Amino acid sequence: MHHMTLAEIARGLADKKFSSEELTKTLLARIAQLDPQLNSFISLTEELAMSQAKAADARRANGETGALLGAPIAHKDLFCTQGIRTSCGSKMLDTFKAPYDATVVAKLAAAGTVTLGKTNMDEFAMGSANESSHYGAVKNPWNLAHVPGGSSGGSAAAVAARLLPAATATDTGGSIRQPAAFTNLTGLKPTYGRVSRWGMIAYASSLDQGGPLARTAEDCAILLQGMAGFDPNDSTSIDEPVPDYSTSLNDSLQGLRIGVPKEYFGAGLDPRIADLVQNSIKELEKLGAIIKQISLPNMQHAIPAYYVIAPAEASSNLSRFDGVRFGYRCENPQNLVDLYKRSRGEGFGAEVQRRIMVGTYALSAGYYDAYYLKAQKIRRLVKNDFMAAFNEVDIILGPTTPNPAWKLGAKNSDPIAEYLEDVYTITANLAGLPGLSMPAGFVDGLPVGVQLLAPYFQEGRLLNVAHQYQLNTDWHTRTPTGF
Repeated sequence: MHHMTLAEIARGLADKKFSSEELTKTLLARIAQLDPQLNSFISLTEELAMSQAKAADARRANGETGALLGAPIAHKDLFCTQGIRTSCGSKMLDTFKAPYDATVVAKLAAAGTVTLGKTNMDEFAMGSANESSHYGAVKNPWNLAHVPGGSSGGSAAAVAARLLPAATATDTGGSIRQPAAFTNLTGLKPTYGRVSRWGMIAYASSLDQGGPLARTAEDCAILLQGMAGFDPNDSTSIDEPVPDYSTSLNDSLQGLRIGVPKEYFGAGLDPRIADLVQNSIKELEKLGAIIKQISLPNMQHAIPAYYVIAPAEASSNLSRFDGVRFGYRCENPQNLVDLYKRSRGEGFGAEVQRRIMVGTYALSAGYYDAYYLKAQKIRRLVKNDFMAAFNEVDIILGPTTPNPAWKLGAKNSDPIAEYLEDVYTITANLAGLPGLSMPAGFVDGLPVGVQLLAPYFQEGRLLNVAHQYQLNTDWHTRTPTGF
């Protein structure tokens, strides 16, 4: 049962080939057996899972249907879950149990999903490797000596290892798409505002967006259907109707205009990945797509702009963790200043401290105009480049990452090298656009992804293109050895 996709599970449950309770027991046993190799979970929720599975079976017995009814998933450990630890991968929140469910969690629970647990992640979603977690690094199931990508590496590793069919994730600068590429999954970052951020602990509020990680575009469509929608509790949520993403999966690609930015193929791209991207382009051409070279001239400025804006917002968001109201508190503080200093110094890891310091500096009175304001102006230029491009093409295609997954620890002493791995993904977050990564081949036995970007609220088009590509290729069906 563990090899089934969400779509196959939905059909199996509908045909009464197995129950949600049977499936849940099977997957929980598999997690107990295999996850010690991966470290992809922070918390398991066996009791909750079994009660939700029994409830889902009862709902089906009463005639209720639904693609997610009885489907097992897991949540990235920054989605608040009532009465369950929500740690953000940090010592700061190691003992925090959320008093309410995030909107995403509540919506998926109402749809009948079964929560198996909370997945490991880079601390406060800050990282591209899933090595900064207080609970230890996550391993890539394709090669346990390599990173799975971050910050949603726990969700990605668990789905790739067939511990469960799909999981929620978040993307601030590529944290759904990059782990998807590194672990041979399909991952979708929706348009900013499409999925509620209420109850999703913030890293950078103007960039964060929740989305699905699964093995196929079809499964991403099913999970996104349950996650998306307007939420009055979230002031950045957009009141836009949610289409049925599954109905457009089989639309023809005949005449689809695909733009390929020339800036994507510079010196930093592994030439073997460039070849796989070209192979993907040829496959889409066979399906009727028209390829056109385009330009995104301000892409070169995206990384410095992002690494000013994101840390600045993190500095503001994480100021609430002060040892006073909730979270970690140091022992025997001498005074209020000592309480603040030691609680934050002991509760936050090195990468989080680094980004808070960068962000606080960028927001300080003497440097706000020179750094933060200038970065926001570059952000507008990046968005304008995309708007101009989408006047000529329907979607944009390129590599998801410049390199395959690197070895654990390989970039720990050089944070800038790790930041540069986000070069193709962060522009979608700066502009608020939807983006998807889909499996496109292997380099040295490690998966490689191709990224698709579309205009606002065109998630359906991305899923359609990825689904048609997956009907004609088999990269997404490959399974890591031993799992």
